[in-house]
Amino acid sequence: MIETQHRRSAGPLVAALAGACLAVPAYAHDMTNEILTDRSANCAAYVADNTARATDVQNNRTFAANVTVTANGSTCRVTSNAIPNHDFNRTGRFHTPVQEGAQTYTLPAAPQRAARPTALSLTYDNAIFLNGVKLDMMAAGCFGVGNGRIGCNDMSAPYRYDPLGAGNTFGADEHNAHTQPDGTYHYHGNPMALFQQTGATGPSPVIGFAADGFPIFGSYIVDGGTLRKAQSSYRLKSGTRTGGPGGTYDGTFIDDWVYVAGSGDLDECNGMVQDGVYGYVVTDTYPHVMGCFAGTPDASFRKRRP
Repeated sequence: MIETQHRRSAGPLVAALAGACLAVPAYAHDMTNEILTDRSANCAAYVADNTARATDVQNNRTFAANVTVTANGSTCRVTSNAIPNHDFNRTGRFHTPVQEGAQTYTLPAAPQRAARPTALSLTYDNAIFLNGVKLDMMAAGCFGVGNGRIGCNDMSAPYRYDPLGAGNTFGADEHNAHTQPDGTYHYHGNPMALFQQTGATGPSPVIGFAADGFPIFGSYIVDGGTLRKAQSSYRLKSGTRTGGPGGTYDGTFIDDWVYVAGSGDLDECNGMVQDGVYGYVVTDTYPHVMGCFAGTPDASFRKRRP
């Protein structure tokens, strides 16, 4: 099937598709520092050719970002150079300078829930945001393995660090992001730039799509007419850790948290149904964006071997 792009009117990045698809390229749209507004759960609603300018603040280096979304009916494809649409690294401690990198992901346009969730792992990237930067939540560091930052590839190993956990020093910047060894910029949680963080006047928009095709919404939901942030259903364990690093359960490790059904708004994958549509929701606490895959991740999100 021939992949098509849809011409969009000038204005917000996320104008929804209307009418027949036009097999012509979309013109370039500058999405620098853009706050998203669309809540469409269909990835085809975001077909566009977008550009942006972003500065690595500490290194005083400016990049040209680009992200293109195309659709062919059953799937969407997101291609980017992995550079965000906002300035970054004002507060980060990156071990490797940011580098452009070619990324292409395929999304099912009509995702389906699986019989049972799929656990997150180091094998797959978790999601792609609409600014072309990926979500890769799992750290490769565990207490007692090497230097605690890399090399923990056994997903059954205990005390895996949460990169956004209390007191951790993974060098994330003000956008909860840092770089991989090859310089790829990626988020571990809320990008802090794609939806209104404070003073929201309505439920948050879709800001990206998970590897299984389900949308990712920002934090604000409407509950019985009240606008508020969604609450995770993961809770810190009580008491102190037995063995390993010892100490009080404080969120340093993902093992410090336990899912308690019904204790918050969201399920074990950090998702809920809004307006008849299932999607993941960004939260202030663990698991930050996703706790698992509710559907089946597409093979395009499988990480390449270095």
